[in-house]
Amino acid sequence: MKRKILLVEDDTLMREFITDYFKKEQWEVYEAENGMLALEIFEQNSIDLIVLDIMMPELDGFSVCKRIRKKSDVPIIMITARVEDDDQLMGFELGADEYVTKPFSPRVLVARANALMKRTEGTIGREGDIHTFGDLVVNRMAHTISVAGNMISLSPKEYDLLLFLIKHYGKVLSRDYILDAVWGYDYLGDLRTVDTHVKKLRAKLGAEGRYIGTVIRVGYKFELEA
Repeated sequence: MKRKILLVEDDTLMREFITDYFKKEQWEVYEAENGMLALEIFEQNSIDLIVLDIMMPELDGFSVCKRIRKKSDVPIIMITARVEDDDQLMGFELGADEYVTKPFSPRVLVARANALMKRTEGTIGREGDIHTFGDLVVNRMAHTISVAGNMISLSPKEYDLLLFLIKHYGKVLSRDYILDAVWGYDYLGDLRTVDTHVKKLRAKLGAEGRYIGTVIRVGYKFELEA
């Protein structure tokens, strides 16, 4: 079955150029020239990946990303002609998975998309409810965590946080997003709660705690080392 990509780009020539490359790699491509149309297409189709330009008419890429993240964890690659760090920070805080700056090679974009899909689809040594990362083994059915065969005792919230990070393997998750998802929207604590629990998780997991990485002061991600 072909993977389905939603390409959101207001420049017609650029959109067609990128579309050709993805089609050559056997992707099914849905095209949108503005943010509002992108949201309509997303609602009506099962999309596997979104390539999203930031500067667009009617609704910019940041707004589109924010709306999609309220209801979906679909992988998102954001593209822009601007190189300011604030733009990248904003994109990651809103839940983007990758960030590409123009000009870029369509071949590289396709390669990044394929790599992102492999991470998202779970080619990381998992079987059923058992997730394995080096010496770290998470058995969701038994509700247990072990490192090198030794059982690790986690608090309910630490366990929930670890599972949430693993579920979003390879994605940069802002502290706000983690707090809302794991603790709930009505939680009255602050962002330091996330940092404190991540610190405890790293300590309890020992060497395997390195898999929970901090990303440019935005948030965290869970990912195997290269």
